[in-house]
Amino acid sequence: MRSPEQGFSLVELMVSIVIGMLALVFALRLMSGSERTQRNGVGSSDAMQNGMLALFSMSGDAAQAGYGLNDPIIAGCDTVFSDARHYALASVTVGGVTLNPLAPVIIEKEVGGASAAPATDGENPDRVNFYAGSSITGTGTMRLLSAYTAGTRIVVDRVPYGFRQGDVIVVAPEQLGGKCALAQISSDPDALAALPAQQSVDVVQNSAYRYNSGALGASFGAGVSRVFNLGPARSLSFHTWSVANGFLQLRSTDMDGAAENPAAVAGDIVSIKAQYGFDNRVGANFTPDAGMQVKVWSSTMINADGDGVTGGAGDTLRIAAVRLAVVARSRTPDAAPAGGNCTATTAPLTVFAGGSAGAAAVPVKVKLGVPGDTVDWRCYRYRVFETIVPLRNFVWRP
Repeated sequence: MRSPEQGFSLVELMVSIVIGMLALVFALRLMSGSERTQRNGVGSSDAMQNGMLALFSMSGDAAQAGYGLNDPIIAGCDTVFSDARHYALASVTVGGVTLNPLAPVIIEKEVGGASAAPATDGENPDRVNFYAGSSITGTGTMRLLSAYTAGTRIVVDRVPYGFRQGDVIVVAPEQLGGKCALAQISSDPDALAALPAQQSVDVVQNSAYRYNSGALGASFGAGVSRVFNLGPARSLSFHTWSVANGFLQLRSTDMDGAAENPAAVAGDIVSIKAQYGFDNRVGANFTPDAGMQVKVWSSTMINADGDGVTGGAGDTLRIAAVRLAVVARSRTPDAAPAGGNCTATTAPLTVFAGGSAGAAAVPVKVKLGVPGDTVDWRCYRYRVFETIVPLRNFVWRP
């Protein structure tokens, strides 16, 4: 008798191959889904870290804003400013005239710029400026004893105690909203104090004093102008926050190398937005000594004091708080389906959608496209971080 043949038949072999291929397909899909989930999780974690870092940095600046600049004489004054390291003050338009005011916060609106998102899909990022001094004397001042028209010497009415060589000063008229000038003390006030002659401070131009241009650049009357001390130049905190090419950037007077060219602070930041919180109460209802109240949120300056001029010094004095928003995105984009568009984010985001006690919300739609990015903005996932910071230093004005 012949023994039966051993091994697999062709049918059994084909069935085994099919089962193996199905198992391989399921395994690949499981691994792909796991990888996609892990990538989304890591991307969300990166967005959270970068967004929190950006908001923490900006809100810390906002909390310090206005220190040394909270006297009504200084607030909103059009400032003559010169910096050898090329930091520039923010510009605003008041009554058709371009000014460079000193204020705790100045919000500039970015315009233009190519983007992967249509222009109608939201607003460009803002530029947000926070200004603060560091003088421990607070708002200590001296009055001009003699009129100043030109030169490097400022004659004052008392011994300049609390003022030191290298300190940054602001000379301003006592009339609200006048022209003021920022400079740096080049003389030694302690040495001048020992002299029997009239007291003065000098603003001589040389490489040691970056904010001096050889003159103040404006005229100031005797007995009606004051000198304010903002503290040492090394700690003068004039900061400009902006977003470019997906990075949060900072221009700063007190960080080496960042006065003219901004330094990157955090990556994968799509946009920053800011709003002023105004106290626009009128007449006897406006009681700043009893506490400021945010009654209106606005992305731009308004006529908060009711004098008919939008953005004037009186409006600056009505800023009680600032609202900040940071939009961060995942580092790795989601893959688009074959022949289709990404659906990770299907519509632009809206910030400032919620109101606050006593003030209605003013929602703002944010443009999500990053100029130069070849990936559609819809392929990314986004996180929004918001906060409200009271301008405590500005509220505590004399």
